[in-house]
Amino acid sequence: MKTAVRGLGLALVFWTLGLWSCGVQPDNAGNQTLPGDARPHILWLVAEDLGPYIPPFGDTTVATPSLSRLASEGIRYTHVFSPSGVCAPSRAAIATGMYPTAIGAQHMRTGPWYAADPGREALAAYAARLPPGVVPYEAVPPPGVKMHSEYLRRAGYYTSNNAKEDYQFRKPVTAWDDSGPEAHWRNRAPGQPFFAIFNLGVTHESQIWAKADDPMRVDADLDVLIPPYLPDTDIARRDVRRMYSNIVEMDEQVGRILAELEADGLLERTIIFWYADHGGPLPRQKRLLYDSGMRLPLIIRFPTALRAGEIDDQLVSFVDFKPTLLSLAGIELPDYLDGRAFLGDAATTAPRTYVHAAADRLDGHHDTIRAVRDSRFKYLRNLHPERGYYLPLPYREQMPIMQELLRMRDAGELNAMQAQWFRNSKREEELFDTERDPHELNNLAGDPAQASKLAELRAEADRWMTAIDDQGLMDEPAFFESIWPDGVQPVTAPPEGERRGEQMTLQSATDGASIGYQLLDADAEPGATWQVYVEPVTVGPDRTLVAVAHRIGYAPSEAVTFAGAP
Repeated sequence: MKTAVRGLGLALVFWTLGLWSCGVQPDNAGNQTLPGDARPHILWLVAEDLGPYIPPFGDTTVATPSLSRLASEGIRYTHVFSPSGVCAPSRAAIATGMYPTAIGAQHMRTGPWYAADPGREALAAYAARLPPGVVPYEAVPPPGVKMHSEYLRRAGYYTSNNAKEDYQFRKPVTAWDDSGPEAHWRNRAPGQPFFAIFNLGVTHESQIWAKADDPMRVDADLDVLIPPYLPDTDIARRDVRRMYSNIVEMDEQVGRILAELEADGLLERTIIFWYADHGGPLPRQKRLLYDSGMRLPLIIRFPTALRAGEIDDQLVSFVDFKPTLLSLAGIELPDYLDGRAFLGDAATTAPRTYVHAAADRLDGHHDTIRAVRDSRFKYLRNLHPERGYYLPLPYREQMPIMQELLRMRDAGELNAMQAQWFRNSKREEELFDTERDPHELNNLAGDPAQASKLAELRAEADRWMTAIDDQGLMDEPAFFESIWPDGVQPVTAPPEGERRGEQMTLQSATDGASIGYQLLDADAEPGATWQVYVEPVTVGPDRTLVAVAHRIGYAPSEAVTFAGAP
């Protein structure tokens, strides 16, 4: 039975977590947190480049026992959308709770910030892929915007990320306790609540060609359904089978992580999210604003079987993930968020009416498309209708099915549906009935019967783009100059210290900067993990305090060393 539940408030969530409930109290930073063991552990399992191609969402091509178990014990969310059809802007939305187009993170990519320290060679190589007048840059959110993980660290959580960093900006030193291939909740202090992310890259589009010679995890003649916008050829079927083979492998990875959680006795104390970072890996999926590119599966499993097996069809956007995460952890929501909590004590009871998305530059090729979707209809606004939909990307063209599409295009062998992607121009507006036309092939913008719906979604697009001050409407070189004057990245002001006895108070002159610190023996060198500064630190004799300030999008300050009290 399909059940639509339009929110989950304080009483219901805390009933689930009642075995830990001790009330809410402010921490030293003024955040509202649950004390001690009252706080739930939270685990995010993130598959890359994956639409709803698994049995819990209706696709029975392959079995996924781990995900099917999660779904039977949790809630399936069927209408979840990224505000972008590609990964880096999507992660920016999740980490900040803001639309990529609101913070200048909409282009794919602004630089090689997926590397912890990209280095000059990587920056130079990436600069060659950018438009004239633009060098690699970091998105600069408004002052005071912190990554989702920092809020949990401030509330006492151990936060770990294994291992992708791809936010359109370098992670601040205050973002994670540990971020790397060995990051794990098992590295936390005894009894400490954790927020852990595991990124499962085996379903990434690159693995369709990178694993082409690996043994298949599915039958060689597995019957697969080819979407009507792709050719049904031997090459296409082989790549789609590889996609499903990778799904099987990803499901096994999920199973191993769940087994570790159970072995640690933590399964019934942990809220588990499993989701994909946007839609599917195949051509005309990833990077586009059709549902195949921006719609994704989400499963949330609560302890004690709360809402086990339910299906929730409310509209959810990635900008809602951060407020929901904070809400579930009992942390007060900051006021800058574009999203809304759909679970926890801060959950909004009113359902979303719309989700929004944008597609902009991809490497050296530029377009500007905006999307608004309600529970059924999708509106697309093409700000460059004179440009075709297809943007040639050498990276994607390593995929055999993409090569097959291009070969058939050049040979005139594509049918009308397959050829749509290669049109030389676009209509200024498009409208799709995703219920009757799930592949979004029939534009209804000129249908008089849909004039009212077209006007409604057009007005919502206008409202949204104005409300967020859409940065993608600005020429990118001009936008780049506005955040990096004269092409120079702003630098976070270094920490300044004020001593009162053994107590050291720190601050930075940069509005909204976070400060990370390490308390060391006098002769010790700083390590990799920086603590988040929230209150004065005791620095006794023979100790030193090393501190770094960092505002997202700015360069971090130099490290400053403060000697201990005499």
